[in-house]
Amino acid sequence: MSRSASVRIEGAVKRHGKTTVLHGIDLEVKPGEFFAFLGPSGSGKTTTLRLLAGLETLDGGRVLLDDTDVSHAEPGARDVAMVFQSYALYPHMTVRENIAFPLKMIREPASAIEQAVSDAAARVGIGHLLDRRPGQLSGGQQQRCALARAIVRKPRLFLLDEPLSNLDAKLRLETRAELRRLQRSLGVTAIYVTHDQEEAMTIADRIAIFMDGRLAQVGTPHEIFDQPATAQVAAFIGSPPMNLFPARLEDGRLRLGNDVLDYLFASHANPGQPVLAGIRPGDLEPCTEGGLAAEVEFVEDFGDSAIVNLSIAGQPAKMRTQRRDLPAEGTRLRVSPRLGSVHLFSEHDGGRLAP
Repeated sequence: MSRSASVRIEGAVKRHGKTTVLHGIDLEVKPGEFFAFLGPSGSGKTTTLRLLAGLETLDGGRVLLDDTDVSHAEPGARDVAMVFQSYALYPHMTVRENIAFPLKMIREPASAIEQAVSDAAARVGIGHLLDRRPGQLSGGQQQRCALARAIVRKPRLFLLDEPLSNLDAKLRLETRAELRRLQRSLGVTAIYVTHDQEEAMTIADRIAIFMDGRLAQVGTPHEIFDQPATAQVAAFIGSPPMNLFPARLEDGRLRLGNDVLDYLFASHANPGQPVLAGIRPGDLEPCTEGGLAAEVEFVEDFGDSAIVNLSIAGQPAKMRTQRRDLPAEGTRLRVSPRLGSVHLFSEHDGGRLAP
């Protein structure tokens, strides 16, 4: 059974030349937690992971594992295993030799290595492939080999840098569930980097959302989906993501274009103050009166559900529906958000306004 580490990042700063790629990251990961770093390309998530692994050096702040400062420790001294996006397998070695390599480097006895390799290979379902070379494996099998090599020496921290990105869609779905089960059975702390928000939302206990080298929000998948901290997060999370409309508060009611929603909002904004109104596609539904005027631009029919692409107050919007009687292109209709489902954000800085 692996030991599980606690992780603490305090004020981490990283620069590449004159460019600051991390602006003082503060983050804590609990022992045994499956934690995801989520964000678009260039947001700083992989750089943070590499700082934890010791593959990048800090320009400010510190990194602690189990309350021990490892900011300047060599990668081999951190008891951390990493799975790279490319898998980084040795092509001239067999699967058995690839998995055994970390144990040979620390001079484990041959008998102990053989048992550990067999156990690790069995955990990821490649015990029958030990005598093959990476070039003889499928992408999914190579990924499993990389996972076995990472878990073979039972590290206290498991780092995964977009490990599923080279797999096809069906295999990604299967493998992410297996990965979660593997992490639970090992009891190891895992930090998982991805730009795929669906992946992060389905497997992580908690998520840190990176935007432009800063932490935009940290929370459980439910917290981030239900209460995005900023309009930027709201526009990133969800499939499809939240619709955002320029709007104004008038006497506690919300005006979008020529329409006013007949709901009372708390007086947390000045009368007439411009805001961004956020409505998730699944929270919009057709109505017979009131609501918002909309026009159907086109429909994406998935069989069991559909996404209706609309124009509302001159803005593109999406409505998710499970209705079978889908509106035709060009149809004019009225739609209304479900009660209590509208999110308000500051137009000035995108910050969430109190409900």
